Parts: sequence; C-alpha cells; structure tokens
Amino acid sequence: MSAHGAPEPMISRPCGPLNGTATVPGDKSISHRSLILGALSVGRTEITGLLEGQDVLDTAKAMEAFGAKVERVGDGAWHVDGVGVGGFAEPDQIIDCGNSGTGVRLIMGAMATCPITATFTGDASLNKRPMARVTDPLALFGAQTVGRSGGRLPMTLVGARDPIPVEYVVPVPSAQVKSAVLLAGLNAPGQTVVIEKEATRDHTERMLSGFGAEIAVEDTPEGRRITLTGRPELRPQAIVVPRDPSSAAFPVCAALIVPGSDVLVPGIGLNPTRNGLFTTLREMGADLTYENERIEGGEPVADLRARYSDAMQGIEVPPERAASMIDEYPILSVVASFASGETVMRGVAELRVKESDRIAAMADGLRANGVTVEDGDDWWVVTGCGAGNVPGGGTAITHLDHRIAMSFLVLGMAAKAPVTVDDGGPIVTSFPIFTGLMEALGADLGAA
Repeated sequence: MSAHGAPEPMISRPCGPLNGTATVPGDKSISHRSLILGALSVGRTEITGLLEGQDVLDTAKAMEAFGAKVERVGDGAWHVDGVGVGGFAEPDQIIDCGNSGTGVRLIMGAMATCPITATFTGDASLNKRPMARVTDPLALFGAQTVGRSGGRLPMTLVGARDPIPVEYVVPVPSAQVKSAVLLAGLNAPGQTVVIEKEATRDHTERMLSGFGAEIAVEDTPEGRRITLTGRPELRPQAIVVPRDPSSAAFPVCAALIVPGSDVLVPGIGLNPTRNGLFTTLREMGADLTYENERIEGGEPVADLRARYSDAMQGIEVPPERAASMIDEYPILSVVASFASGETVMRGVAELRVKESDRIAAMADGLRANGVTVEDGDDWWVVTGCGAGNVPGGGTAITHLDHRIAMSFLVLGMAAKAPVTVDDGGPIVTSFPIFTGLMEALGADLGAA
C-alpha cells in the first residue's frame, strides 16, 4: 500500500538513450531545515527552490501548528514568519509527519526545550522507525516522552520547562540525531555540545551560523566537536535551496547504465558531507563530470554531466564514506549490477532502519531480477552482470520506500526485460516530478 493511499504498481521498460537536461527539485534536507529555522527566527524568512514533496509539506504544516505563519507565494517560493527561539505554541492537533523521519526527528528537537506538549504520528512506515535515538538525548535536556513499545510513534513529547545544556556523543553516525540535539540546544541556557566520531551532513551547522547562532566546529581527538551557545535571536534569511543530490542520483545513474545516454543535471549541491555517491561512481569508472563549479548560499554547487559508461568496475566502498551517501546505496547497488566484478558496501547498518530495511529490500529485488547479492547485518555485496546483461523481468517490493521504488524503476530502463515495482506511490514524498522528468529524458514508465 502506498504511503498515502492505495498501492500504485508501476513498470519500467527497457528504453533508448536518455538525453537532455534533468532539473531536479530542491534539496530535501535543506528544505526541512529552512522551514524549521525560519519558524525559530524573529521576522520573515524567504525561501526559493523549496522541495514541494509531501515530506517537506508536512514539515510546513507542522511549523504552522506550532504558531509560525507559513505561506506559499509561488513555485518553490515560500515565506515563513517566525515566532523566535522558545516561541513555539502548543499545537491543537496531532502532528502528522507522514513518511519523514527527518521531519519528525528535527521537529521533536526544535520543540523539546519549549514548555509545551505535542503528539506526533506518521504513516505505516514512519510508525515502525526507532525514535529512541532522538528521544534519549532529548531527555537529557529535561524533555519527557511517552510512545509505543520500542520507542515508536505515535508518541507524545513533553518539552522541558527548565532545560539544561547537554554534552552528547552521538553513538552512531546520524545527521538527524545531531541536528535534533542542536535544535534543542537553541532554547537551553549556556552551551550545548555535540560530538560525532564520524562527520555527517553539516547543513544544520551551516544554516544555524547563517541565521546568526553562535556555533563553533572543531576536529578533536575524540571526534568532531560542535558547540552551540543557547538562546540566540535568530535572524530571518533569504534562502536559495540547492538542488538535491539525492534526487540527482536517479537521472545520473540512469544515464550511466542506459546505452547512448548523455544527461546534464544542473545546480546540484556538492556539500562534501553529501557527495559520496558521485565520488564512488567516478572511482568505478563512470563518465561523470562536474561543470560550472560555484558557491551558492554557502554551499558548493555544480552541473553534473553523466554519459553512458559500459566499462564500470565493482569496487569496495570505504566504510567511512557511508555517512556521506547513506541514502544513495540503493541506487548505487543498481549501477553495481551493470558493472563488472563485485561492489562491496560495508558499515551500512543504518540502512536497516531507514524508511524500510533497505539492504533487505534491495537484495530481494535485485535477486528477483537476476542479480547475485550477498548480505549481512551491516554489509552487502553485489556481483555485477556487466553492461547490458542484467536480466530484469522481476517485481520489486518497495515496503513504502520511495528510494527503493525509484531505484528499481531505473533498473528497468537498462535491464533486458521490464521491471515492476509493487507501489510507486511513495515517490511523491521526496521527488514528485520523478516520473515526468525521467519520461522527458526518454524513459518508458507507466502503471503496471
């Protein structure tokens, strides 16, 4: 069943060359944070290029529920009139975050040090995901939670009336956990410190600084140490959201495996904590180049050009790269299916607690389409069939996961036989224009 209704089975048929320009939506991570930090500022934040997928729209509704004024003023253009740090009002209704783990965890952090109570829920997929990784550190500030067994949604969060600053070592690499703690620290007195042993995407730190928070980042023997001084007055910003590298991954990877393809994907954010996939693809021998490299809104940006690459080789992906490409392993495994030799992915236990168990979902779907896969608790190995040699013809079960659905639709574009996914409905949560964009390049997608 789809994330928001009845299942929508889809089929992807082998297609001719993909050619043209693929203009993907705004970055989802930055879109969430723009809305939340705008709501915590005093005055009007103006956002352009916001991703208008369901996940981000659910965060916009949540900010309204907490008292901010959120208004869409054009295509991707939004205004947020904030209530200031500590200014969240108690919502009248349950906060429904849909499919978004990022949304719910960041919002919980932002309200955890406000003296209010809110109840959170989500769709069937989100309600299975663990929240203790966030609620445990939020409890250190003085917040309290009551939820289902295993720390799952629906969950009620009672914000701390007299929050205290926290020093917290993130136990597993997670930008969501780090960001939740930093957002909670905004309304705590003194200094809140987060230490991460492996660097994760740093959009929150960059954006907090841009909004006027006092935040310092240093590399120490114990890890990356982030110190935030609490109770600033955040200044509203004009934010241009870079285009999402996680969305760009799909047209880029499709171009690499469909013969004759040449696709330009403009304006992609290349934050070094997010570009692990593109680095990996180039190491495999992909014809992937960066054009017009520049800085926009404090973030490195480039136009990506991807051309068909028939001689890619499997590699061992360094485990320490996992944090910079955790959402891209599903589509990487598709590319690996068309490479020669083994692609080894280790240190990826986080994939088992995303929107679905992504290791299991991809392994099962690839096997159903004739690809050899081995997997363990925190690793998997794809044995490539070589360019043009993936049999296809199978059905992939998506488990309400948008990235699983899109990955297998890309597989079908280059396999020998069509590939079916049981439900393409969840794609709207992160990439609502995926089908139209890929069809405009030359893909053959449709209802199954």
